[in-house]
Amino acid sequence: MQIIDGRALAEKIKDGIVKDIAGGKKGLELLNCARPNLAIVLVGHNKDSELYVSLKEKEARKVGIDTHVYRLDENISEKEILDTIGFLNNDETIDAILVQLPLPESIDTDKIIAAIKPEKDVDGFHPENLKILLATCDHAQAMPPVFDVVLEMLKSIKYDPSGEQVCVIANSDIFGKSLAKVLECRGAKVDVMKSRDKKLIDKTKEADLLITAVGKPKFINGDMIKRGAIIIDIGISHVDGKISGDVDFDDVDDMAAFITPVPGGVGPMTIACALKNTLALWKRRCRR
Repeated sequence: MQIIDGRALAEKIKDGIVKDIAGGKKGLELLNCARPNLAIVLVGHNKDSELYVSLKEKEARKVGIDTHVYRLDENISEKEILDTIGFLNNDETIDAILVQLPLPESIDTDKIIAAIKPEKDVDGFHPENLKILLATCDHAQAMPPVFDVVLEMLKSIKYDPSGEQVCVIANSDIFGKSLAKVLECRGAKVDVMKSRDKKLIDKTKEADLLITAVGKPKFINGDMIKRGAIIIDIGISHVDGKISGDVDFDDVDDMAAFITPVPGGVGPMTIACALKNTLALWKRRCRR
């Protein structure tokens, strides 16, 4: 079993961003543009969220992207969050907006995401952006970073999904169907399953490529996968103070051909791809 090193791949992406920003600012079309600016909205004091935001700030600084973090109280009203989003939508210096999830249960997450201007939506989950994603195979616009991660990881191992059987396990219909569309556009045959589906194991054992994002530690074991399968583990859980993925790493060792570790796999890549989207949104604004 070979490891797909997300940290190493993320460094390559970030190196490319640095060069792109430096080269772009030298180009005539970008001469009058400031550095890319990413606004991050953080609501409450979730320790995981605070950690992820600090990592995004740190990595953004490394590549030349300015961040502006709006830390809002846990008891803030939905209207006040919407007002903050509205302010950022109208701020011409802000290229990209990211709302750190999860939000408090009292807040309608879909409503908050929908309030972001589609052209500033770094995560790509605004309804208009998802509509475009599902309606076409022209994904030149900013793609959701986590989907971009999947494609970059497959590219790194020279894996072509065309004609391959893929199983995506996700309890979110939006996530599962959208990722399936991205892969189908590249010729893959995709089954989207939920963690409780009765035929789940039948589908996982047929899959050449298995992508899991359910947040259940050691949910996938060696008896559930096809020999020689590629596994991309997007799930994250906390067990006894440690981060765990959906896959029982040791149990699939003799079955999988490639696997992404947790931690050190999808996580660093997601940040890098979010920064890549910020760069793309910056370029689009500067060329208007």
